[in-house]
Amino acid sequence: MINGETLKLAIISGANNISSIKARINDLNIFPVPDGDTGTNMSMTIVAAADALKDAEAGTVADVSRMTASAMLRGARGNSGVITSLLFRGISKGLEGKTEADGADLIHALGLGVEAAYNAVTKPTEGTILTVARMGYEAGLEALMTEEDPAALWEIVCDAALDALEQTPEMLPVLKKAGVVDAGGKGILTIFEGMLSVIRDGVVVEYDETASESVGDDTSDDFFRSAAAEFDDVINFTYCTEFIVGRDPEIKEDPNDLRLFLETIGDCVVTVADDEIIKVHVHTENPGEALQKGLTYGQLLTVKVENMKEQHKKAKEDNDKAKAEKEKAEKAEPVIAEPTEEYGFVAVAAGEGLSNLFNELGCLNVVSGGQSMNPSTEDILAAVLATPAKKVFVLPNNKNIIMASEQAKALAEDREVVIVPTRTIPQGLSAMLVFDPDSDTETNVENMMQAAKHVATGQITFAARDSEFGARRIREGEIIGLDNGKLTVTSSTPNKALYKLAKSMITKDMSFVTLISGEDVSDEDAAAAVEMLESKFADQVDITYIKGDQPIYYYIFSVE
Repeated sequence: MINGETLKLAIISGANNISSIKARINDLNIFPVPDGDTGTNMSMTIVAAADALKDAEAGTVADVSRMTASAMLRGARGNSGVITSLLFRGISKGLEGKTEADGADLIHALGLGVEAAYNAVTKPTEGTILTVARMGYEAGLEALMTEEDPAALWEIVCDAALDALEQTPEMLPVLKKAGVVDAGGKGILTIFEGMLSVIRDGVVVEYDETASESVGDDTSDDFFRSAAAEFDDVINFTYCTEFIVGRDPEIKEDPNDLRLFLETIGDCVVTVADDEIIKVHVHTENPGEALQKGLTYGQLLTVKVENMKEQHKKAKEDNDKAKAEKEKAEKAEPVIAEPTEEYGFVAVAAGEGLSNLFNELGCLNVVSGGQSMNPSTEDILAAVLATPAKKVFVLPNNKNIIMASEQAKALAEDREVVIVPTRTIPQGLSAMLVFDPDSDTETNVENMMQAAKHVATGQITFAARDSEFGARRIREGEIIGLDNGKLTVTSSTPNKALYKLAKSMITKDMSFVTLISGEDVSDEDAAAAVEMLESKFADQVDITYIKGDQPIYYYIFSVE
């Protein structure tokens, strides 16, 4: 039998297990666009439950599962996080009223979780987290005919889930082409395996921060950064010195001699060499000596010297400050506004300029978030409750935030919440502009979504990982352009990518273009982008420029 304490420790163990390898799960994402990565979203969702359980009395399995479901619902981030929370909400329903759980209770509860997760997705796709959870449950259900022990049954669930995960590339061709398994499926298996460690062996998996590091091949930048980072916790020398030498073909000295010399003046030495360059990382008290030795191999192409003691001092100060602010915020009571107005709006957007723009259009509360920064269900709920309206319209403005918004809707009991499922910032802005206070809710939602659908959205960002675009390989960091979410162009600079994408998206039947610049675009580059659009397209469309200051995207532009 499983009691409340065992279930509590199992949830904590599952949270630790996925948190330890969240970066590896993120790396399974096959699309190069920066997003609210699967491993991060799932780990943050279940960590919300682990945090709630750590200082709580375990009580019964019903108590623990109820606390888990409640915390995960509020902490759910991204679609993968919401699906994970729904799995555990179903488990909570299955364990309702029980003091302890036997094997049959555990499997039947998992079945309710799988059912809830499938029901929440309009068009369930096999080869995903849903498949992995379902096949694990089905194997456990079949095993009930001959097995009663909870530990043995949960091990069967994990084994079947692993088999299902390994089959996901056969179910989704894009996974097979990329040579990876489904990220969400890997995430839920990792949680289940963490739980198994407690249920079967009584051992809580500890969180291992170093396990989440990704290491590439010996000649990659990723390897260089990861290998060097392994040493950065211990400061025996003051200066972290990194440089790249452009090798002189006339100089035949062995790069290994450079490494041996650096080891005599410091530690944490990493050198990576090919026929053209030597990349060096060393901790030393004498950066000049390291650089002087490097010059004997060729010209210095880049140099970076940092005082690690000062860095660690500042990092500690910043960390202590952030921790204090977080604790203060967590202790503060959420603001709940009396619903005195008939209607109000909540939008999700990142960047001061975009936040101000939504405010000007009538959104009293803007939740900070978007691509790579998916707000939790609780974040959205807090904004809804802080809006003094009987009816609150929520614009997620990102496809990965719609499910969390729907969960927030279910938690707001004292006011009606209406989700307008906008998928981009331009869609959200267009939807706001057509809202009619004299129309009913159904008509407004229909009109707002019609307006959103008539907006074509272009986005200029960078490749977060190596991938493939048609027959061409895309390298991490390369500038890419998206036409309504579809990767269509690549380029060397944001402005060049903007021109190529705008040229393909602006057609004769278009009338308006709105360009929104991000936080990483200088005023000079933004001005050049506007000038370029005006010189090429001003005779076709009216062009409006907004300084959005959004992260991730150099430019967002709408075409109507």
